[in-house]
Amino acid sequence: MHDGSIRVDAGNVTFVVRQEQWDANIHSHADQGVIILVEGETGGKVAPLLRFNCFDIERSYIYAPDGKKRVCRMDPIVDGNPVGWSVRQLRTKLPEMLRAAKFDDVAARLDTALVAKKLDEVEAAARERFVNGRKTVKHNRGTDMYEAGNIRFGLELRTQGNDGGLAIHVLTDLAGTPTDSYSEEAEVLAFDCFRLAPHYHYGPRYKNHRIYWDKTIVPDPLEWTLGVFKAGKLKPMIEAAGYPDIAAGLDEDLIRSLIPAIEAKAREMQPKTTA
Repeated sequence: MHDGSIRVDAGNVTFVVRQEQWDANIHSHADQGVIILVEGETGGKVAPLLRFNCFDIERSYIYAPDGKKRVCRMDPIVDGNPVGWSVRQLRTKLPEMLRAAKFDDVAARLDTALVAKKLDEVEAAARERFVNGRKTVKHNRGTDMYEAGNIRFGLELRTQGNDGGLAIHVLTDLAGTPTDSYSEEAEVLAFDCFRLAPHYHYGPRYKNHRIYWDKTIVPDPLEWTLGVFKAGKLKPMIEAAGYPDIAAGLDEDLIRSLIPAIEAKAREMQPKTTA
């Protein structure tokens, strides 16, 4: 069982609610959200019977996730909030869904009155985890700063356990300006060009969708990051991180003029690898 899982027993089935973060190139894609599992005893052992993925991007449900694994998709436009949609199906279609997953024995023994009562607890737990369970990070802002209009770049050497390397932070002021007492700085992108597990974040303090570089394809994460800056990809990346107004206000000419200085300092700071 994953840490932080909430289990709600409802007769011959148990509902499990947990928050998960998926990392691109480790999982299928970068994402975060809540999973609702329906578990029960079948064939002499406890097994997952149904699974609902209530994520930012992945919104799906799976019949017999450890068996035939039939995956169906929610419609993010029509179905609305994935937690609400999933719980509605559990309230109204659970026996039918169990039979569709070939768990007729479990469906036949359901205590529907108890399930209906316990689903109130499941819904409350899932909605709370969906809002408050998100894994976000707050990095240091950097030791060497470069002001670039409505964003700034912060460079630093980071150590994380037995790993580390150069980190480039892209920051902005969401409220006020740096001279205001109420100024609120946020990190919109982070590039951790680490030695062992290099990765980057979209919206570390907001969405925190994290992608690990495939070191076969990207042997030099710093070179890749600088290439992204030079190719003008910051704007769509900042939009994807959840900050469209910041992206719209980028001074791209100013950013281009600063890239040579940022590159020179980054290469100076990046620890040299040994063969």
